[in-house]
This record gives sequence, structure tokens and C-alpha cells, in this order.
Amino acid sequence: MGATEGSRDADRRIGRRALIVGGAAAAVGSAVLARDELARLWWRAPGVEKPRVEGAVDFGGAQWVAASDANWRRADRPDDYGIDMVVIHVTQGSFASAVKVFQDPGHGAAAHYVVRKDGHITQMIRELDVAYHAGNRAYNERSVGIEHEGFVDRPEDFTDAMYAASARLTARICARYAIPVDREHVIGHVEVPGTDHTDPGEHWDWDRYMRLVRQARTASAQARPADGRR
Repeated sequence: MGATEGSRDADRRIGRRALIVGGAAAAVGSAVLARDELARLWWRAPGVEKPRVEGAVDFGGAQWVAASDANWRRADRPDDYGIDMVVIHVTQGSFASAVKVFQDPGHGAAAHYVVRKDGHITQMIRELDVAYHAGNRAYNERSVGIEHEGFVDRPEDFTDAMYAASARLTARICARYAIPVDREHVIGHVEVPGTDHTDPGEHWDWDRYMRLVRQARTASAQARPADGRR
């Protein structure tokens, strides 16, 4: 599975730690530190809940299937954590098996999206939330994770439809958060520090994929209305 089982983050809590951070920051005259810490935790305060639309997707045409809330952390990205990266995964199994384990609270991991061989896209976690997909907390907080149905040692699993659909998805994510379309910001799971995963593997055609992402990004920019709405 591309997303790392057992990679869940240790959540921060409002309470003594936040007060200590705030007090220490004030003591040294670093009020900005306390403000930033509390800004990331504001929605955990009693009675505060960021408005959500049930079943809403971030990518038009995607199907919403919710991952277990044990496999991701509620957030307010990009306001609390900036998004500057897309991480490419391969499921090491079928589309159905990936969706099933991401709905399993015991799995401890899930990606934002799963792309099927025929190009169908399922969204399981909102982009504003932190998915446990990369096995690295800092990378989870700054990235969107995309799983692709198949196995790393079977190049035939990476179909034309999959490449095209995934490229459109990545292009839209990059446009939404002003992420450069390059290999420093669109990476494989294998490139995440500390990971023991090899996906998407040697058969993933990075040159082809990045060319498709750039083409989709250009087409999207040209088709965008004059008022800049997407």
C-alpha cells in the first residue's frame, strides 16, 4: 500500500502545552510564536467547528468516499499548514482494496485521492485536512497524497487513462496552491525522507507524467474565466 500503515501523526492538543508555549513565547518576547501555535489549534477549542459540506469534493468529477477519521487529522489548510507538494503513491493492490483499507480505522493511513486504472478518481479526505499517507509528519502537513491502482512491478497497470486523469488532478492541485510543476514539488513516496516504500517505482514514467501535468496546467489556465475563478 502506498500510504504507510501506522504513519498517523501525534496530534497536538489545546491545553497545558499551548499555554506553556504561549507563556514561554511571551517571556522571551516572541508573541508571534504563540499566535501561530494557537492559530493552528483554534478549531479544537470547545464549540468551534470549521464549516464543512458533507460529500463535497475538491476536484470536479471525483467521487466522494470518506476515509476513516482515524486515518487523517482535521486541519484548515492552507491557512494553518501551507500546501506546496503532491506525493505520488501506488496502492500495491486493487482500487477496491485501497478504498477498503482507507475506511478501516485500524489501518492508520490514507491518501486524499485514489485513481483507478480507467481514470476514475475517488476523493477520501478533503485537501484542507492532513492525510496520513507519507510516513513523515512534516510531509503529511504540506502535501496532497494521490494513490494509483496497481503494482510497482507491473508497468501495464499504469494506463493512459490513469496518467491523464491523475495529471489533470495534480495540475488542478498545483494551480490551487501555486505549487511549481516540477520534480521538487511533485514527488514519489520513495522520495519522502524516512520512508521504506519504493512507490511509484521504476516503471512510473515521470517524464510522461510531468509533461501531461504541464499540459493540463496550461490548458486549465487558458480556459480559466477572466475573473480568475476555477
